[in-house]
Amino acid sequence: MKKKYYSIIDIGSNTMRLVIYTKDKSGRLHEFENTKAVARLRNYLNSDNTLSDKGIARMVNTLRSFKEVVDTYELNELVCVATATIRQAKNNQAIKEIVKKEVGWEMQILSEKEEAYYGYLAVVNSTSISEGITVDIGGGSTEITYFKNRRLVDSHSFPFGALTLKDCLTGNKSMEKKLVNLRAYLFEQFNTLDWLADKQLPLIGIGGSARNLAQIHQSREHYPLAGLHQYQMNDSDIAETTSFLSSLSDEELRKVEGLSDDRIDTIVPAANVFLCLYQIIDAKTFVLSRKGLRDGVFYERLTDHLESPLYPNVLEDSIEDLVHKYNLNETQIQHVQFLTKKLLQELQINGLGSLTGHDWELLDRACRVYNLGQYIDSESSAQHTFYLLANRTIDGLMHINRLKLALIASFKNKTVFNQFIEPFHNWFLKKERKKLCTLGALLKFTYSLDATKRQVVQDFDFSISKGAIKLTLFCNSDFMPEEYQANKQKKHLEKALHNNIELKFVRS
Repeated sequence: MKKKYYSIIDIGSNTMRLVIYTKDKSGRLHEFENTKAVARLRNYLNSDNTLSDKGIARMVNTLRSFKEVVDTYELNELVCVATATIRQAKNNQAIKEIVKKEVGWEMQILSEKEEAYYGYLAVVNSTSISEGITVDIGGGSTEITYFKNRRLVDSHSFPFGALTLKDCLTGNKSMEKKLVNLRAYLFEQFNTLDWLADKQLPLIGIGGSARNLAQIHQSREHYPLAGLHQYQMNDSDIAETTSFLSSLSDEELRKVEGLSDDRIDTIVPAANVFLCLYQIIDAKTFVLSRKGLRDGVFYERLTDHLESPLYPNVLEDSIEDLVHKYNLNETQIQHVQFLTKKLLQELQINGLGSLTGHDWELLDRACRVYNLGQYIDSESSAQHTFYLLANRTIDGLMHINRLKLALIASFKNKTVFNQFIEPFHNWFLKKERKKLCTLGALLKFTYSLDATKRQVVQDFDFSISKGAIKLTLFCNSDFMPEEYQANKQKKHLEKALHNNIELKFVRS
């Protein structure tokens, strides 16, 4: 199938960016190419609030460079948007005409409400957070939204951004006094929005400053997982990272892992925005969203034929995307789901393995991506399965839940399970580790009941007699491969449940 390409050019106050997406079978967009140029257009605003000729020339030259890249693709759609600096420039209509004449693109100048809306839309279509506060710090403005039941309730755009706030940290006063003044200003501004106070919700950070803050924290913590989307921090994490950055000179900041060179002079004011806002809303957690304005623009465009621009189930779509990407057998998945759910319920009813109905949520997902690493290599499929699931973004899953999914879906035996979980040993209590091991063993066993992918084992009866679990498995054709595999794999479940399992295969 011929790939479909979509492109967006984002003309920001600090950076200009070109992103090219491809569309997958599920209809979701995946980033294919990402090019950034540090233009700092905010610095080219004159005292009369017009963008200078030098600033316009820099913007146009960057756009021409981007055009050479996009001209190598057969694009289904190209969108060019501009945010705060162009919006605030009095000569923005003249700038639009220059872009059209010199580059051939129609530039859309986003309003404050549109900019806030697209950030919100990106978050609700790429996470499973149903209620929260978003914050997107650009170079010249800061957009904040509040959404509930995934619907936008309130939004506001403040006329300050990372580039304007850095001026608060200039002058001869001590850094401590400058930070006190900056925070006082931020609290004063945020307190003008009565819908922010004490929300006690997740605070979702969007944009480059939030991304850099998360990267720095991951580096300092030696974080063992890859990926930034849906990475979580608490107030002490933000405070400690902000304090660390505030203590460094520009030269020292250049050496900080995770900090882009173009954000050396803006990361401290941006981090203080996150910290102050966290405290104002008494947030539960800070969540980084790698999806932002650019993604939101295309979420709207790709759903314009639907009643709502909201994807009904973000996580479901992400799992479905994995099933397609790794060519997993959907007929087998559905059959194993039936067997797994029934066995889980029987074990739960009989008080075995400390299992609950809530465990089905984890098992259901793991059923669908079990052993997907065989797509790369069947001999080391467990290692590939764990690495792929633990280290790739899965929209709708926080990192710890992504790790749980990886541990269950990659289960081979307890020794390998312990190897995989070792770097994350402190993430779980002992009983949680035991539960994940049990769920992995259960899933490996039920998949062995469909070893030949023919759905031979149609159903089973469950009973307990003389301290042993007895399964009578009803088959619709020759069951020798399934019988062999099930008797081979049941030992892992026996160890996890501390019970023997007796299998009786019956041709019905």
